[in-house]
Amino acid sequence: MSARHRRLLTTTVAVVGAAALVTGCTGNTPEASESGSGSGGNNAASSNDDPGDTVVIGFSAPAADHGWMAQITAAAQAEADRYEDIDLRVAEGTNDVSAQIAQVETFINDGVDAIVLLPFDGDAMTPIALEAMQAGIPVINVDREFSDPNAARVTVLGDNYGMGISAGQYICSELGDQPDAVVAEVAGIDSLPLTQERSQGFADALAECGLDVDNRVAAEFTVESGEEVTANLLQAAPQIDAIWNHDDDQGIGVLAAITNAGRDEFFMVGGAGSANAMRSIQAGDSVLQATVIYPASQAADGVRLARLLAQDKGLSDLTDVEVPRQITLSAPVVTADNVDQYIDSAFES
Repeated sequence: MSARHRRLLTTTVAVVGAAALVTGCTGNTPEASESGSGSGGNNAASSNDDPGDTVVIGFSAPAADHGWMAQITAAAQAEADRYEDIDLRVAEGTNDVSAQIAQVETFINDGVDAIVLLPFDGDAMTPIALEAMQAGIPVINVDREFSDPNAARVTVLGDNYGMGISAGQYICSELGDQPDAVVAEVAGIDSLPLTQERSQGFADALAECGLDVDNRVAAEFTVESGEEVTANLLQAAPQIDAIWNHDDDQGIGVLAAITNAGRDEFFMVGGAGSANAMRSIQAGDSVLQATVIYPASQAADGVRLARLLAQDKGLSDLTDVEVPRQITLSAPVVTADNVDQYIDSAFES
């Protein structure tokens, strides 16, 4: 078995396992959650839902200057509101590392029961997260990993490599019988590990059907950058068969550039799973044919896990009595055939 095949197999197993863990997590909610990734699962109540001692949870995340990030905080608050025994203390979103460190210091000084933290910079936030853990406060790390695994009791992650795999496999399913097909990629910020992981997964999946990335540009996860780099891409590539855009927020600009150029000979796959992208997929009104979910439910899952940890509970659907140390959420592809399953929980760009 080749190294590439082994990696794809490992990713597939991890996604299946993560789906089971998330289902177990959703088994602890009083009613069907509106903040989930839309993957469904068992929403039956368990004894874990019975009110217990009040749990004080500190929550900190970057500024909501992006549709996905805004949904992260909104979903966390909505999840806390489902439980009468959760007191969620939400710090103001900030992209200032020093300010976020100060927020966590305040949580530590206040003696909260748990901290759910989506760090603006995982490396920079690692020392203060370690300090919280050493103070006996469990930290639930969301989305951007710390540089030291001991800085978190639980890490909840989206699957960036899996996003690339899903996008590449979908394009292979559409173009796999066309070995000369031209595939383009509009990435996010190239310096970020998450972008690198998405691109690597995409390249690995395409290679399985004999395709590769012929034209690639990188944007900045903004509408303006998406439009600018896509305009350049379209000028450089007179013929394209498929495009994968990493992010649906920047995808608004990507689609604007495509419309302005009058190009429609290709189909596009988006990323993250915004509501406006899904509405476009439903309507069939653009080249956007699919999008790959990057769940905005991660912090909501973090809040629920924080409650379980503080009340000495585990996941009700697991035999193990302890909450797992890491949960990686799946990256499903949304198309016109299944969009109705996901659109109600999608974030607005």
